[in-house]
Amino acid sequence: MTAGSDASAPHLPVLLDEVIVALAPRPGEVIVDGTFGAGGYTRAVLATGASVVAIDRDPDAIVAGRALEAQHEGRLRLVHAPFSSLDEHVEQVEGVVLDIGVSSMQLDQAERGFSFRADGPLDMRMAQAGLSAADVVNTYKASDLTRIFGLLGEERHAGRIARMIEARREKRPFTRTLELADAIETLVGRSPKDKIHPATRVFQALRIYVNDELGELSRALVAAERALKPGGRLVVVTFHSLEDRIVKRFLADRDETVAGSRHLPQVVVKAATFRRSGGGLVPGEAEVERNPRARSARLRAAVRTDAPPRGDDLSVFGLPRLPAISGER
Repeated sequence: MTAGSDASAPHLPVLLDEVIVALAPRPGEVIVDGTFGAGGYTRAVLATGASVVAIDRDPDAIVAGRALEAQHEGRLRLVHAPFSSLDEHVEQVEGVVLDIGVSSMQLDQAERGFSFRADGPLDMRMAQAGLSAADVVNTYKASDLTRIFGLLGEERHAGRIARMIEARREKRPFTRTLELADAIETLVGRSPKDKIHPATRVFQALRIYVNDELGELSRALVAAERALKPGGRLVVVTFHSLEDRIVKRFLADRDETVAGSRHLPQVVVKAATFRRSGGGLVPGEAEVERNPRARSARLRAAVRTDAPPRGDDLSVFGLPRLPAISGER
C-alpha cells in the first residue's frame, strides 16, 4: 500500500475470500501468516479449524495480537520476526500467505511516520529499530537519494527532489512528515487534476528502502519454498508493480524445469518446485468501493510440488541496485 493511502479507512483484509479459497485451509493443517498485521487473514484461517503461525516484525502488532493468541488455545502462535525468516520458525506446513507492504494499522498511526496525511516523525520503520527515513533524508548524498526515489518510487522528479533535500537540510534537518511533504509539493507543484499528492512516490520509496521490503519479499518467497510441504499452497497479495514483478518472476522461474547445457558431460535437471494456480487476480468494484486501499491489490497463488527447493540465489528477482544501507556512504 502506498504512503498516500486513505488514512480514514478502517482495517479491512484485502481479497479475503479469494485468499481463503486459494489457501484452502483445513482442520488440523498449519498455515503461516507471514504478515500478521491486524490479524485479518489469521482470523479467517482460524475459523476454518486450521492452526496458524503468525509472523510480524512490528512489535506493536505482536502485542496487539496476544489476546487473539490466548483465545485460541494453542492453535495460534505469534512470532516477532521478519517474514523472510519464516522457515526458521516452522517445519513443513500446508500453507503460507503473505500480504505485502505497509499495514492499515501502521498507516493510521501518525507517530509511526508512514503517512503525511497527519503530521508525525519521519520514521517509517516497521521493526521500530535501525535506520529511519529521517536518517536517509538527512545523511544520504543527492545521487543516492535520486536512485532511491527513482528506482523504488518511480518518481520522475527524483533528481530535483534529491537536490532540494540536500540543500534544505543544511539549514535544518528534516524531522517531520509534513515538513518533507510540503517541501516536495512546493518544489514540484500540484495540479487540481493530480490524483495523488506529489510526495506520495518519495514516501513510498523511503518506506520500501528503510524496511528493505523488496529484499525481504524475495527472501520470504525462497523461505516459503523451503517451508511448504508437497501440495502446500502459497498465496501472495501485492500492492504495487515492484512487489508484483518479484512474485511473478519467482513463480515463473519455479514453474518450469531447468536443465544444464547439453554440451556438458553431466546434465543437472532442476524440477519445477511450484505450479501456478492463480495469476494476477484483482479486487472487484464492490470491494474497491468498500475499501479504497484494495484498488491496487493483486493476488498470485501456487502449489508446491515434491521437488527439492532450488536454493537461496536471489538473482532471479532482478532486484534494483541500491545504496548500501549499512551507513557507509
